[in-house]
Amino acid sequence: MSAGASAVTGKAGGRSSGILSVLFGSSIIGPIAALILAGAFFSTQTDRFLTGTNMSLVVQQVMVVGTLAIGQTLIILTSGIDLFIGAVMALGSIIMTSMAVDYGLHPVLAILIGFAVCMAFGLLNGALVTMIRLPPFIVTLGTLNIAFALTRIYTTQTITGLPPMLTFFGNTFKIGNTAIIYGSVLMFLLYLAAWFMLRSTPAGRYVYAVGDNPEAARLAGISTTKLLIGVYTLAAFAYAIAGLLLVARTEVGDPQAGQDSNLESITAVVLGGTSLFGGRGNIMGTLIGALIVGVFRNGLQLMGVASIYQLLITGVLVIVAVSIDQLSHRSKGT
Repeated sequence: MSAGASAVTGKAGGRSSGILSVLFGSSIIGPIAALILAGAFFSTQTDRFLTGTNMSLVVQQVMVVGTLAIGQTLIILTSGIDLFIGAVMALGSIIMTSMAVDYGLHPVLAILIGFAVCMAFGLLNGALVTMIRLPPFIVTLGTLNIAFALTRIYTTQTITGLPPMLTFFGNTFKIGNTAIIYGSVLMFLLYLAAWFMLRSTPAGRYVYAVGDNPEAARLAGISTTKLLIGVYTLAAFAYAIAGLLLVARTEVGDPQAGQDSNLESITAVVLGGTSLFGGRGNIMGTLIGALIVGVFRNGLQLMGVASIYQLLITGVLVIVAVSIDQLSHRSKGT
């Protein structure tokens, strides 16, 4: 891997690119280049773009989707796909807020119950994928509808009057004149933890191995069933954290939340260079992919471009990224 990384960084030029390649792998260089180019373009279009306040706003806007995309990346690395992300996030956030507000439970207990519900869905997904061998697309499409229905059965009302502990990650601290939200710091820490796990632990290497060739991984002694159940459960844990961050940012429990989150998370993963075929990708690339989407939407908003064109451009970016992945996959003869 070091030889390939050095070749890429040699073309890119610059000492910083070499450091990034060593730390995160050469696959992250492309997304970083795209992010830099997008930032450079929008900085020429509006003076408000490259300000501390606006950069903090971009991170706030991608905080929830970026956290969701951590779980989505883990599943896509195993050649799966997760469509129930937004629905289970909404269900978890509604349970957290309802337990604290309507039933008067301690906020910590309410949060734990919400997390337990989300992770139970992840465990169910993993069991259906591994034990009954249903396609991940079908499984998560089914649980999407189940979680969506359960949320509406539970309540259709927005829950307000949340205790401060539930909204803590929506608070800010200042660096100079720029306000930084605590939730964005948590998101970055989660990415560092996921990066370390995938890069430096046996479990992380097994994730790549199963995604690349599950039968070879099984013959090598990897318990693919346990691994996949663990991946789906861990991904659901990330979705629960995203639900908490959503509650903290909006200060309400909204049963309508997260309806587009599954597609947004897949967009971040694809733009970050993770292959939809599994076995190839970098969690830090997903973070860059989420920031690319945030930068484009923020920059276009500052330019006064209508939201429908923002969706159009995002769709084009996804198609380009998937096309590159497909051509790369074919060129390797797999």
